[in-house]
Amino acid sequence: MSPAAPSLEQIEQEAGRRQLLLRLQVGRPGGVAWSLRAGVARREDSRLILLGELKGWALPVADGLRLDTMRVQGERTAAVGALIWAATFAWALERTPCRQARLLAIRDGDRQHRRLVRYFRQLGFRPLRELGAGPADLPARLVWGGAGLLMQGSCAEGLARSGRRLGLRCGVTQ
Repeated sequence: MSPAAPSLEQIEQEAGRRQLLLRLQVGRPGGVAWSLRAGVARREDSRLILLGELKGWALPVADGLRLDTMRVQGERTAAVGALIWAATFAWALERTPCRQARLLAIRDGDRQHRRLVRYFRQLGFRPLRELGAGPADLPARLVWGGAGLLMQGSCAEGLARSGRRLGLRCGVTQ
């Protein structure tokens, strides 16, 4: 990772400047794969309001980052998604051997599916293959939880793109 790429610490500081709290919860059950939950919250009075989260896991290989559930909700959430993506990619690059990420643009409905694909392309993800109803797709559908377009992207590129959305320096090279 290039020195110009924002670090996880810098991304957490950027969240703080926006009066948001960014946290990653990482586990390593069995010592092989990592489980990941990245969340952004806002403090209101004496409580935290969860604004967004991403769940996933990482295998200890270059193309091992798997991103499963991304959710953003509530008001004043413009930077929430970019913070979560940037933190996730920075974590993968700093703490794991993962350099590529995969996710599923789930096919719940045509309009929503097109929006997801467009959104993930903006982060640098490219289509790998469709997961459908065929018997060969059953194992992957069990992992991903449905049918849709399986996509892959570079963690460095995803960090650069989400970092730019936050106004952070992002001259990332691998």
